[in-house]
Amino acid sequence: MTTTASRRAGVGAVRVPPADPAPDAPPPPGAESARPAPVSGPELREFMRNWATGVAVVTSRLAGRPVGCTVNAFTSVSLRPPLLLVSLARTSRTLAAITAEGGFAVNLLDRRQRELADRFATAAGDRFAGVAHRTVDGLPLLDGAMAVAVCTVTQLIGVADHTLVLGSPYRFQAGDDADPAVFFGGHYRTVSPA
Repeated sequence: MTTTASRRAGVGAVRVPPADPAPDAPPPPGAESARPAPVSGPELREFMRNWATGVAVVTSRLAGRPVGCTVNAFTSVSLRPPLLLVSLARTSRTLAAITAEGGFAVNLLDRRQRELADRFATAAGDRFAGVAHRTVDGLPLLDGAMAVAVCTVTQLIGVADHTLVLGSPYRFQAGDDADPAVFFGGHYRTVSPA
């Protein structure tokens, strides 16, 4: 964690605790399972296709370079104190950056930024190459994002193959025209008034 990030976070380096045992781990010999077997990963993915989400790119920096990834596992957790949560794969470079930096930004994408969402969802190459952005407190913010929250990491929680990142937002920026990117059924959608 950089000195600036340490001051911003108010803590030393953040450590990710070991993952809890997998929920589908077999019970010890002689013990009876009190719960049914969980669904498979593909079954859960199919279920989640029925849940409409906004589309965001989470950004940070690693070794002085901007990094980021597209997420839809993002939510508010609390208003008192204000807390946001994003879920990232343990193997994510963005998670490594957030852990080292102690801070991150959540860029909520506009429906016209589908290409940007796709770009940050792939693992290939430098995702920021040619992408217009600015920095605030050393963190990259995407130009044209519908809204941005800049956060300090407050807690990292290891769960299975992901880490839940809790952040305390200390700066918001929002544009005038809100037309969000929405993901549903494996496709981008538009929001129409009811």
